[in-house]
Amino acid sequence: MEQKLPDFTSTRFLKQHILDTINFYAPRCIDKVSGGYINCFLDDGTVCDYETRQLVGQARFVFIFSVAALLEPGQAYRELAEHGISFLQRHQRDHKHGGYYWELKGQSVSHSVKRAYGHAFVLLAAAMAAKAGISSAFPMIAETFEVLERHFWRENEGLYVDEISADWSEVSPYRGQNANMHLCEAMMTAYEATGNKRYLERAERIAESVMFRLLPQSGGLIWEHYHEDWTIDWTYNYGITKSELRPYGFIFGHSIEWSKLLLLLDRLAPGNWRKPLAQSLFQSAIHLGLDRKNGGIFFSMAPGGRMIDCDKYYWVMAEAIGASSLLAASDRNALQLYRDLFTYCWTYFVDQQRGGWYQLLNPCNRRYSNIKSPPPKTDYHPVTNCLIALTSFSPSGLTE
Repeated sequence: MEQKLPDFTSTRFLKQHILDTINFYAPRCIDKVSGGYINCFLDDGTVCDYETRQLVGQARFVFIFSVAALLEPGQAYRELAEHGISFLQRHQRDHKHGGYYWELKGQSVSHSVKRAYGHAFVLLAAAMAAKAGISSAFPMIAETFEVLERHFWRENEGLYVDEISADWSEVSPYRGQNANMHLCEAMMTAYEATGNKRYLERAERIAESVMFRLLPQSGGLIWEHYHEDWTIDWTYNYGITKSELRPYGFIFGHSIEWSKLLLLLDRLAPGNWRKPLAQSLFQSAIHLGLDRKNGGIFFSMAPGGRMIDCDKYYWVMAEAIGASSLLAASDRNALQLYRDLFTYCWTYFVDQQRGGWYQLLNPCNRRYSNIKSPPPKTDYHPVTNCLIALTSFSPSGLTE
């Protein structure tokens, strides 16, 4: 007998799924010894790394607990978010040079480099915490923006550089779209939290630079890696598709994620080019990346069109759920695709008994490992995209 599927557009389902996902981590992720959050769990919730404190993972926990505090007001989730804000401010922050260290072991700095990608998530976390009414998060928004403005922003290009040494003296020549993508997301959330238009204007500028400076170099899909002058580097990390932040190839999930961000930006600041370009990016990625035999979306494609990583990643599927939910408002085909994508995720990625999403499946939808959540996963992608679906199908869903 086939299992009856939930209504994936239901406010009640989406809220409960978000909370079930978050509750896999809470409260077991709270480290009462070193502070911050434990960020590595096996499928059954067993801890697999007590010490690693990667900036992105710590910030993502603040983000998801802030989302939970919005969905279920009260002290419990708010305190979980405040726990992470305190750790970021006391230990992950560089009190001498400013900004945030990339990684700690316990409370000791193990990787002092400053990355725009990490600061994007600090800004995003602070903004979502502020939206949830957590007062200690508000000053972090402006402070983090100022660090980004002073050290990472390049006005002539309208983009952020990727990596700088701890004392800000050495800027890496590497340029990447990934950090800029998440900074666009964070700026929109900062605008929603504060009403300050400088954040919205910055999100618009980033999007314009990526879409009109970077995308034309690569065609219908986003390329990841660039030289110092923002011309494409076709050989960076050649063949390495499993790099956490800098994988090689056309990453279908990032074109889908940009599609989502353009649609969100169009909600805040309507423009005549964003929605058509969002639809084009989404359709190109789905057309090329959809696995029509086994379901799901392939991970990456070489410049010549050959698939070079056919695995299925949780975050790619989650981003496709978010983007298709936004497109579904005006496109019946996108609504059916949304349901099909969520059905696939519900069947293969969602741990329906224990909560949380599995991380990585092979082309035939089998798990490689019993590590459900290595740093910095935290299921930020499923949480934020189910939240987007919630507000897409029920604009008043957060207050119901």
